[in-house]
Amino acid sequence: MDAKKILGLAVRAQREALKLSQERLAERAGITYQYLSALENGRENFTIGVLESLASALGTNLPDLVVAAYGHTEPDADFPRIDRRFLRTVPLPAGLTLSHLAGALDETQRVIRLLNQSLVRAGGRALPSYIQANNFSGIVSNILSDSFDRLTPFKHNHDQRYPDLINKDKDGNEIAGLEVKSTIQVKKGGESHNGHSGWHVIACFKLDSATGDIRFIHVMFADLIGHTEKDSDWKYVGSTVNTESGSQRTETYNTTGIGTTKLRDGSAYLDTDEISFSRWRQQRRGPVPKFSIFHPENSKA
Repeated sequence: MDAKKILGLAVRAQREALKLSQERLAERAGITYQYLSALENGRENFTIGVLESLASALGTNLPDLVVAAYGHTEPDADFPRIDRRFLRTVPLPAGLTLSHLAGALDETQRVIRLLNQSLVRAGGRALPSYIQANNFSGIVSNILSDSFDRLTPFKHNHDQRYPDLINKDKDGNEIAGLEVKSTIQVKKGGESHNGHSGWHVIACFKLDSATGDIRFIHVMFADLIGHTEKDSDWKYVGSTVNTESGSQRTETYNTTGIGTTKLRDGSAYLDTDEISFSRWRQQRRGPVPKFSIFHPENSKA
């Protein structure tokens, strides 16, 4: 069975379980019911945008929709997994553990593979060939956020745009927040459209351009000081124009040298088979913390 039919059957099954008509689901997803009918019957191709819209309209998310479609069709699939040897004990947001992190990273790599398998079967090309690199990183960030939401105490923040995820106690009080970013650029610091205070995670990944698979190789955590605070870890870099599309980007903040060093100190996952960090610059106000990759007691790259 090809990808169109597998995904179409999954959408239909979830729609019927919710007792929704095709007209009602199509209205929620912002598509015509004729198009939805063709999708459910495997006569039309899905796009990532349509899949995301349908998942939302069904009260789920893109990873869960794909897993529902493929979860029982390829039980022996050898999904990419991180190497647990490279996990490191560093300060993490309250309620998050290294086990949580490992599970979320593995799940994200798994969902990306399922998406690529679906697209290759439907159109012969993997996801990276359809979109620009920065948009691909955005999709990885979204799926990583979904993985945190499903596998850790950190849940999607529906109250405001920042942070992406929140861990709350049983009374609904916020314990900690977490802003999620992913990038293919190793050694890259933090980038934000707001430069707020709080916990940030930067997940660097390696991309297999042929298959579309990703493999996380460096994941950094830091509790950063916002741009309005004294000794801020952010610097304003303005609004830039995308050289490929000509579109104006929103305002951007990058981490300062000190902010970037904080992130690197908090390397919770670092694949030293892929990354050599001994020559990376450091900029800090105090001594090197013992958990840092740069501390003399830790292994050198």
